[in-house]
Amino acid sequence: MPIDYSTPGVITALTPDQRQLAAELPADPVAICRAVAGLIVHPAQTGSLGLPEPRMGAQAIRPVTRILDELLAIDPAPLTKVREPRQRVVGTCRHFATVSVALLQAHGIPARARCGFASYFRPDRHVDHWVVEHWVTGRADTRESSDGESSAGRWVRIDPEILDGTNVPHPDDLAPGEFLTGGEAWQLVRSGDADPATFGVNGTDHAWGPAEIRGNAIRDLAALVQVETLPWDEWGRMEASYRGETGPDYDHLVDLVAQVCAEDDAERVRVLYNSEDLAVPAELRN
Repeated sequence: MPIDYSTPGVITALTPDQRQLAAELPADPVAICRAVAGLIVHPAQTGSLGLPEPRMGAQAIRPVTRILDELLAIDPAPLTKVREPRQRVVGTCRHFATVSVALLQAHGIPARARCGFASYFRPDRHVDHWVVEHWVTGRADTRESSDGESSAGRWVRIDPEILDGTNVPHPDDLAPGEFLTGGEAWQLVRSGDADPATFGVNGTDHAWGPAEIRGNAIRDLAALVQVETLPWDEWGRMEASYRGETGPDYDHLVDLVAQVCAEDDAERVRVLYNSEDLAVPAELRN
C-alpha cells in the first residue's frame, strides 16, 4: 500500500486552528516554502539577536504543532506575514523542511522531508542538511529521466532555507547532485566515487566521515515513513557507529537502507524501517 504523502504523519500533523492558518497561504509549493523562510531563523543567524535561552531551545522541538505554537506565541500574525528575524522561531534546516511539509500537506500537496547533505554551502564539502520533496504531475512539470523515459510526474527537491539566496541557480528545483540523501551519499562513497571525509556537520571538526553518512541514511529512511527525527537523534547502533565500533554487518545494513530508499517502494520501505536497529523509538516520535 503506498504511503499517502498528501496527508500528515505524527510529526507534521496540525491542529484545526493551524490548518485554518495554513489555508490562508497560496496553494503553490514554492510560495508555501517561501513563506516558511519568513517564519524560522537558523541558530547560526541568531548571534546578534540576543535571544534568551528558552527561545534557542525551540530548535529541539519535534512536532510541527509545537513549532507553530512557539512561533505564534512570539507573534500571532498570519503565516503569510514575513517576520523580522527576532520574531521568528529558532530552527535548523530540519524545521524549515518539516514545517514546509506540514503546510504543503495542509493544501493536499504530496510532500516529504529528506535528510542528507548539501553541496552548496562549502566548496568541496557535503554539509548535513534537510530539504523538501513535493510531487508534481503533468507534462509541463515532468523532467526526462536519465534513461530517456518520462512518467506522469516526479519528486521535486526544494530548499526552503535558501529560496531567496544565490547558493544554487534553482533552489526551488534542485539539480541532481546538489543535494544527496543519506542513502545516495552512502552509495557514492561505497562505489568509490566520493570521499567520506567530505561529508559532515558544518561548524564542527569531528563530525565528518562514514558515521555521519550512515546516520543520515537511517534518518532519511525514517523520514520516508513520515517520522522526521531531529538531526542529532540517535537510535539503534547509531551511537556505536559514531564511536567507530560497528563493522561490516552494519555497513551491509546501510547498503540495504540506501538501496530501498533509492527504489522508493513503500512496502519495502515500511518493512525495512520496522526491522531491528532502524525503527525510531517511541520517545523520539513524541
